[in-house]
Amino acid sequence: MNKHHYVIIMAGGIGTRFWPFSRVERPKQFQDILGIGETLLQTTVKRFKKICPTENIYIVTNQTYGDLVREQLPHFSEEQILLEPFMRNTAPCIAYGSYKISMKDSKAVILVAPSDHVMLYQDAFEKAALTALHAAQKNNAIITLGITPTRPDTGYGYINIEEKLLVEDVYKVRTFTEKPNEELAQAFLDSGDYVWNAGIFIWNTQTIINAFRQHLPEIHEVFEAVMPKFYTDEESQAIYWAYERCRSVSIDYGIMEHAENVYVVPCNLGWSDLGTWKSLYEYLPHDENKNVLSGNILTYETFNSLIKSSSNRLIVVQGMNNYIIVEHDNVLLICHKDREQQIKYILDDVRDSKGAEFL
Repeated sequence: MNKHHYVIIMAGGIGTRFWPFSRVERPKQFQDILGIGETLLQTTVKRFKKICPTENIYIVTNQTYGDLVREQLPHFSEEQILLEPFMRNTAPCIAYGSYKISMKDSKAVILVAPSDHVMLYQDAFEKAALTALHAAQKNNAIITLGITPTRPDTGYGYINIEEKLLVEDVYKVRTFTEKPNEELAQAFLDSGDYVWNAGIFIWNTQTIINAFRQHLPEIHEVFEAVMPKFYTDEESQAIYWAYERCRSVSIDYGIMEHAENVYVVPCNLGWSDLGTWKSLYEYLPHDENKNVLSGNILTYETFNSLIKSSSNRLIVVQGMNNYIIVEHDNVLLICHKDREQQIKYILDDVRDSKGAEFL
């Protein structure tokens, strides 16, 4: 266990594509989406038990969810829970965690991960993560984990790998491509030179601070200014001031796509980002009719569907094929699996015509 290894877990999203199970008051990372007796956030924290000391794990979330983090991770100190006053995408979130850790430990090497991903192969993940952490500790390198693609998925970003090595198993990144069309995704898969972008990043503190200074100078300036307030009673007020001055920008767009010192560790982790109901359907085991059922459910002549209920209400489904049916609290969603991208537009209509109580 390396005392200079740190983890930042990003847990501030609302998870609208998992509506109605994921709600504004309790997003998906704070729920037991997989039905295993623990939330996605709790599962994510456990994933790092051999990567770094527990006290070196920081959770960055919206201030609205501070109590949910404390409830689900009662052994975490207040110092480890970083509360964002506004949603500003991933770059300010990562800057907050990275600059704060750098104040504590100038030798820190940081792994940044989302709170809502799943991985089947824990040993493979630990090996890939430690390979990246050791490489980042000794080099001026921004490293990401790249997932070996298993299908031409158009919902993921892709990373083109060069043959050039930083160290063993750590390859130079040529380009990033965001969510290609199906034809291009198939070409990427066939070439063997591309991996999925898992959104997991590794660097030492000096490397990431230099990257912000070069590529996102306005964010660097505000966080550099508030660094003396970290670990004091004035931190919350200082962060409010900083976030007011930060634009909303992702770390991919702001830094990863522009930096020259970007590398990737290709790996097979049994990974899913659980971004949508369809991805959950593909991840979970199916019955003999290729359905995923969770709850008090009876089906007849129903195939290739995900049906989930969070109550004891009996749900009977007949004659459906390729559907998402989710009952949670005061909402029942019935949506064709191939049209689930429309959920974000449905939510706009719900907000405008039915009110916030259904969001």
